[in-house]
Amino acid sequence: MTNTLTVDAGAVPATRPLDIGLLILRLGVGAAVLQAALIKLTDFPATIGFMADAGWRPPTLAALMVTSAETLGGVALVLGLLTPLAACAVLSSMACAWAVNVSTAAVWAQPFNEPFLLGLGAATLLFTGAGGYGLDALLDGRLAWSLRLKVALLVVAFGAAVITWIALYGVNPIHFSAP
Repeated sequence: MTNTLTVDAGAVPATRPLDIGLLILRLGVGAAVLQAALIKLTDFPATIGFMADAGWRPPTLAALMVTSAETLGGVALVLGLLTPLAACAVLSSMACAWAVNVSTAAVWAQPFNEPFLLGLGAATLLFTGAGGYGLDALLDGRLAWSLRLKVALLVVAFGAAVITWIALYGVNPIHFSAP
């Protein structure tokens, strides 16, 4: 007897598990970021107050920037629409949120908190795209995201986070010992 590999005509295509995994990742990251945005939106004056109390200047601009990035990025990730661009916005916002969390202690005190993990998910989606179950798939390749463009979006995400942090907060968030 010889060993042969048979393929069932009704078998699940090889890409479907990947598409399902990307859908789960998109929904998880997008929904968590969108929830954070909705909390900010439902009491925007409190969000501005939080930013002011934390030392962000001007606090209204800071609150508007983070709320917009989280809202638009979260919705787009959930829908799988312009996924690399949405992931860029979410990654930038999460990099700033991570910096807020680690700025009060040594950088390794809370290295893997929620913003860090959501940012990691967004970075993954920036490179993988939405998968087959997102609105991007309906564009049928009309919008191409080259590797070079994705790397540029990664650089933009971190650059925007650093520039935002320096311009609106004015201190280095990374400490190797407690401040």
